Parts: sequence; C-alpha cells; structure tokens
Amino acid sequence: MPGPKVLTPLPIPELAKRRIGRIFEKMRKMSREDTDKAQRMRETTHKDKRFGAICVEMGKVTELDVEIALAAKAGYEYVDLEGWEPDPAVLKAFQPATANAYKVVPVEFDPEARTVKIVMRERGNLRAADDLKNVLNFRTVTCVIAQPAQVDALLVKHYGATAPGQGPAAASSGAKRILAEEASPALKAAAVRSSASIDLTTLSEAASDNKVVELLNHLLMQAIADKASDIHLEPFEGEFKVRYRIDGVLYEMAPVDKIMALPMVSRVKVLAKLNISERRLPQDGRVELNLPTGPVDLRVAVLPTMFGESVVLRVLDRSNVQLSLDKVGLRDDDLETVRTLINKPNGIVIVTGPTGSGKTTTLYAALNELNTPDTKLLTAEDPVEYDIDGMVQCQVNTEQELTFARLLRSFLRQDPDIILVGEVRDLETAQIAIQASLTGHLVFTTLHTNDAPSSIARLLDLGVESFLLTATLEAIVAQRLVRRICTGCKEEFMPSDEQLMELALRRQDVGDRGFFRGAGCDRCIKSGYKGRLAIFEIMVMSDDLRELIMTQASTAVLRHECRKRGMRTLRECGLLSIYDGQTTIDEVVRETLSED
Repeated sequence: MPGPKVLTPLPIPELAKRRIGRIFEKMRKMSREDTDKAQRMRETTHKDKRFGAICVEMGKVTELDVEIALAAKAGYEYVDLEGWEPDPAVLKAFQPATANAYKVVPVEFDPEARTVKIVMRERGNLRAADDLKNVLNFRTVTCVIAQPAQVDALLVKHYGATAPGQGPAAASSGAKRILAEEASPALKAAAVRSSASIDLTTLSEAASDNKVVELLNHLLMQAIADKASDIHLEPFEGEFKVRYRIDGVLYEMAPVDKIMALPMVSRVKVLAKLNISERRLPQDGRVELNLPTGPVDLRVAVLPTMFGESVVLRVLDRSNVQLSLDKVGLRDDDLETVRTLINKPNGIVIVTGPTGSGKTTTLYAALNELNTPDTKLLTAEDPVEYDIDGMVQCQVNTEQELTFARLLRSFLRQDPDIILVGEVRDLETAQIAIQASLTGHLVFTTLHTNDAPSSIARLLDLGVESFLLTATLEAIVAQRLVRRICTGCKEEFMPSDEQLMELALRRQDVGDRGFFRGAGCDRCIKSGYKGRLAIFEIMVMSDDLRELIMTQASTAVLRHECRKRGMRTLRECGLLSIYDGQTTIDEVVRETLSED
C-alpha cells in the first residue's frame, strides 16, 4: 500500500537547518530580492511578526508552504494525508492508548526489524520518537509531519474506540487484546524457570518481548490518559494484579497471566535503568516520558515480596497539576489568609496531612506565587517532584548522607529569602528550620498529623523547645483531598437521617439546602466522582495560642481556642463544600475526623 503524498519538494538534506528564507528560495517560492525585502520589513515595520507570516502577507507563499518549510528546517518531510488510508497491519504498531497519547499514526511498520515510520501533528513533539524507541523497544523511529486536522481524523477513525479518558475499562479491554496473543519462546522459557534460577540472558529476552513491551506501554499510556496517580503491579501466588489509583481510589484491571510477572517487572527495571538481576533488595528509579501535553515523570519503587517483586509507579504529570493558589481549592477568605502568611518576612508555615493529601502541590503553588526575580528560593525535597524555573531545588540523598538537616545548613550560606524543607522528620531538621526563621528567613515545611492543632504536640514530642516554637511558628495549614462530584451525572438528592447524623446534623439544621451526588456515568467510571478538591484547616498563631503552648496545653485546649478565634475545621470546610454541591457527605466523613 503506497504511503501518503510527500509535499516537501526537495530532499531533506538540502533544506534542513537552513534559514527559512533560503528554504523558500530553494522551493522556488521566493527570489533573493523577495526574501531580502521580507527581512527588511521584519527589521523595520513588522518587528512583531514572524518571517513566515510576512512572506504570507506579501502573497509569495501560503500558510501550508510555511509549515512545509518549518518542518524541512527541523529535518522532517511534510506529507498530505488526504485520501490516504494506513494498512491495517501497520496500525498494529501501536495500541490506541499510545497513538492517542503521542498524537501519532504509523505509516510503515516492520515488526521483525522493529522499525516504524510515524506521522506527527506537531513539530514540537520531536522527542516522541525517542520515547517510542525506548518504551516500545523500536530500533529506529522515523518521523514525518502532517496537518493536525488530518492526523486527528485518522486517530479518531482508527484509534478512537478506546481513546484516552475512557477509564479502567478501556485499559482492561486493551490489555485483554494483547494478552490474547500467543506467548513467544522467550516468554515460555522464562515461565518454566523459577525466579531464583532464571538466567540473565533469558530474563533480558523476556523483558524485550513484544508482548511484554506492548502490554506495559499500553498500561502506562492509559494510566496517564486517565489521570491515575499510581500504577500498581502486584504478584500473588496464582495471579499478577494490575491496579490504578484514580482520584485517591484503587481500581483493579483485568488480571495479567502470572507468566508475565517477572518479564513485566524486568521491563520496568530496564526503563528505569535499575539492576534486573537484583531481586532480593528494594530499588528506586525513574522513567521520563515526553508527551505532547508535557513531560511526565514516573517514579518507580520495586519491593521484593513472597511471590516476586511488587512495583509501584507514581505518575507525576505536570500538565495535570494546577500550581496556582487560586486553583488549589482555597475558599476566598482562606486564600486571603494564606497570601498574608506567605508574604511575611520570616517565620515558619507548616502544611500538614497524610501522604497523598496534596501538601506538596499547595506548597509549590505558594512558592510559584513568590517566585520573582528579586526573591531567592531554595528547596530541599525527597524527591524533587516538579522542576520549576527560578527555584533552586535540591534532592535528599541518604546514601550519600545528604539529609534535610545537612542541606539546610548549606542553605543558610546561600543567601536565601525563602526555604522549603520537604518534611520535618527529626529534631535536628526542626532546630535548623527554627534557626533559619530566627535569622530572617521564611520557612515552609510539612508534617504528618491528623489536624492543625495536633502538630504542636508532634513538634514538642520531637524535642523542640516551646519558647522557640512560639517565637517562630506563624501558622499550620491542615488539608485533605475529597473527590469532586462528576458534572456529567450530578443529581440532587435528599440524604437520610443516618447520613446527616454522620456529620452531626439534624434535619432542621439543613433546612431547604440541596445535597448532590453523582449517579455514575462512563465519564467517571460509574463512580459518581471526577477529580478532587482540597479542604483546609488554617491555624494562625496568636498571642493567646502562644501562651497556651508555653504552658504545655493539650491539643483539645488548643483546638478549642482556635475555634473560638474563628478557625474553620476540616469537617466544617468539607461541609461548606457539600453545601456548594462540590462533594458528598460520604467523602467528607471518610476524610475528616468527628469533632466530638
């Protein structure tokens, strides 16, 4: 079957890396006089316009000519997909999740030689070839460019059945299709040997098997498309489970054949540049992917278990994170309070909550707002989750004895204005953070406590002196994440007396207020929820609170004083979100403590 029509008029080596004007000349679209005139216009009267746009205005070239020339400059042919249909056998080069994630369609495919030619919709997606080569184990990936609308039409037509955002059902159905294919000799060889006796050559061959490569890639792409935060690969005695965590809840995929467990785990290790022969010790690594929507980091944690190695991949998708205080879920009055706190000249602000409650995102949003050319920002993290321009970010490395405390000591010699300490884990880190605050720095950090007032007891238990705590602490922000009601199936309902009692409410307390829930639809995987919302409890220090801390008052007394001074508890904040129709009673009860 012939390929799509090539619109680039000359061989790419004659055009690549040349100035756009020279390419137009070689395409016989413009003369040297024309390009000189366009250049003079750009330098004088058209300074705000690109060279190609000026040439279009002059009537010498079309918008399509500009695209062809820009593609050629980058080293790619430009093709016309109008009327062209890909060979069904070629389409098998990619699973739907992969094609939709990278916005590419295969043009040519040789499964034996592991070579593929792809058509892309964007010149900026140039690293897709490297990703596909590494993740899908291709020897060579050749790229051509086409009009975005033409590529999108082919994606909808040939890969639209399980397009991104279809949820775990799409992931399971795609996995079933791949698993239905016959196992290769390499996989069969790996299956008949125990994990203890399998040799490195057999293991490497099994990890590079097409079936293993395609299955893992499908699971990764579908998880990213469905905005999963974690992918779990778990071996058990008789099966190999795959689960996604979406909006804080785990969903189980179709179980994978047990013979795939060792090759799949080995394939993850290969991608994360870990030691595939080491199966007795935990290992940590990372995989970097470059999708059209932005870079995605996969943090890989491998743990030896009774029945093999369990792998969890944490998905860090920057395009899926709102690093803005306006968008983390703060109510208007809380937003004003937080902005006042983060603009203080010195002191300590603590964000507390369990793992996965959004603490890091809130702190990044605060730092992002403070990230100006006249402010020096230093962060000590374990690990660095998002790379942000303008911030000096350092990663803890316990193997090299580079701890939070050691980094903090060095920070004080770096002339910082604001410091982020990923977590206060010990007395030494707490003391240096306090010292940094006393010497005129604003310090942000995190703790793991159930609510804001109980953080005081936690710091005192670490051994922090109460007089130092009262001198430096400015506020403690506790937070949780609750699932949002899906807007596609949102409906009003009347909760039962039992449901109201879970929030310590009576029927007369709610009056004619409306309550909402999600009925369940394809968009939200029948769960009734889509996305998450943060709820907050902000404890701002006052003279009365400092007096109570100095006298070693209990957490209950501190909480009572905070509420007397107007602090909104996590449950009260959740209740307001329920009244706003953003979340449900069940979610707030699940994530917050009773105030009895």
